[in-house]
Amino acid sequence: MANQSRGPQGPFFWFNLPAGQTYPNQSPSLIKPLNNSHGYSFAIPLVVAVTGHRDLLASELPGLRQRVQDFLSGLAERFPDRRLTVMSSLAEGADQLVAEVALELGIDLQVPLPMPKDLYLQDFETIEARARFESLCERALEVFELPLAKGNTVEKISQPGPARSREYAQVGVFLCAHCHILLALWDGKPGTELGGTGQVVKFHHDDIMPGYTTRSVATQQMLVDDESDLVYHIVCSRDRPDGAPREGLKPLDWCWFTQDRENPRNLEIPDQHKLIFARSDEFSRDAMQHAKEIDAEKYPLYSEEQVARLPRGVDDINRLFCTADWLAIHFQKKIMLTLRVTHLLAFLMGLMFILYMDLQTWSYFMFAFLLFFVVSAAVQSTARRRGWHRKYLDYRTLAEGLRVQFYWAVAGVGNDNESKFTHDNFLQTQDPELGWIRNVMRVAGTECDVARSKTAAGLDFVMHEWIGDENSGQLGYFGKKARERIRKNRFTERLGQLSLLSSVAVVLLFVTVGSRMPDAWTPPLMVFMGTMLLLFGIRQGYAYATAEKELIKQYEFMFRLFQNARRRLDNSDDPAEQRLILRALGGSALDEHAEWILMHRDRTVDKGEIWRMSN
Repeated sequence: MANQSRGPQGPFFWFNLPAGQTYPNQSPSLIKPLNNSHGYSFAIPLVVAVTGHRDLLASELPGLRQRVQDFLSGLAERFPDRRLTVMSSLAEGADQLVAEVALELGIDLQVPLPMPKDLYLQDFETIEARARFESLCERALEVFELPLAKGNTVEKISQPGPARSREYAQVGVFLCAHCHILLALWDGKPGTELGGTGQVVKFHHDDIMPGYTTRSVATQQMLVDDESDLVYHIVCSRDRPDGAPREGLKPLDWCWFTQDRENPRNLEIPDQHKLIFARSDEFSRDAMQHAKEIDAEKYPLYSEEQVARLPRGVDDINRLFCTADWLAIHFQKKIMLTLRVTHLLAFLMGLMFILYMDLQTWSYFMFAFLLFFVVSAAVQSTARRRGWHRKYLDYRTLAEGLRVQFYWAVAGVGNDNESKFTHDNFLQTQDPELGWIRNVMRVAGTECDVARSKTAAGLDFVMHEWIGDENSGQLGYFGKKARERIRKNRFTERLGQLSLLSSVAVVLLFVTVGSRMPDAWTPPLMVFMGTMLLLFGIRQGYAYATAEKELIKQYEFMFRLFQNARRRLDNSDDPAEQRLILRALGGSALDEHAEWILMHRDRTVDKGEIWRMSN
């Protein structure tokens, strides 16, 4: 829903603390703290995750390195408004090769480890391999350990076997869920090894990894067009007897590999993904263009006094929320001004026509009519060309998705499906173009998704700040907005009654005393009647364009939703039950935001609407 509450980079969106102060509630899984030496930026990250074979063929290494360098350099050149980041677990072979190329190019490196570092090092066979791993970790922007997969213990994963393989499966799923492009140095064969390159690519495409994801859990991503299936495939061989690439592929070939039914492999980014990246880049440019205003006027989701109560990582989401929220308000003001100006001009156009027809057939009235139309068309053309309406809707929807993502992260609300995260719950069945919003959200919550914080303080914070009461939080907001919309709708209805009564009065006057009425009175009375009807028609058109009646229903629905959540939370002392309630509340809010953007996308005013209203 539209919200009037009121910036970021990554990974991650830096949270500038005073010298000597550490992050609140620092997670033990974070091995290397954030390196903030390059300062704060509003550029939105473009994350490339890496999967690939360990046993690369030595003779192909120079060619593979060149292919990776060309790919990363091409991305940096093609998307200059994004902050390019490589995410790699630094396993021997492909992972380390890509990481080295990224660092050579000055690209940030982020390292999620599949298990505790001391156990992970057991998989590096030589002293040289371990030293190379340690060196890359030192040069990385951030290194963190993922929590153990469900059902695993340190003892179970200490030796090779299914339990240890589940850790590799988990990091593969994590990489897919928190990147925009999956870079695969892969022989193209399906592979049966749990967590292996073939299975990671399959998960990125099909949302299923046999042996890790629960087969009984069906997800919308399995059936809808999904923006997260983009793989950049560089073909490689493996240093083993059967190491040749799959039939039909040659070493060092490359392509964009997706789930497209007709052309799964392309040398150009598929059109759907081009649009996703174009929208994300546009958001990044707008954020950088208005960085100073956002930093000065933002409305964060928490105060400086509250920061000590929050888990680390939520500041990333908050900064991106502040950016999306400020930009949404910025473009909302522009589109509302456009609507008011165009409706005023429509009224003046109609008035000129009425004066010409009913008062005096002066050509000045028609010239004025044409002038108002030209100005109206110019205003509409500017708004349409600059995308103000679309940006307002998209950025507001992104902000509301981030609001839910933030409060879920603070409260420790998780997903029953271990392979799904907050961004996977949003806009899955809507227009694929809106996938760019998920595309941005998937990198905002990366750090929170490493290890979910579950504290009583977090729950209290969310219940107070998100839900609130009738004077605060979303309860207060939706109650206030519903009352405001009701007042505006009553004004529209009263204006309609007044215009109708005025018209009836003029008609009765003509019927009863028309024959005795001076001829000079007729034109002004006709102008008055036409003007009142025109005024109501314009006001009604404005109410339609702003979805006045529909928003009353939505605000009242959201108020009842938060009211019911408040009541159930107050009646429960069980943290697990409270998190379930918050999960249901967030899911309903995300669904309502999706409905909101679809409803408003068709409510913009164009020249045809102006003609209709003026007629």
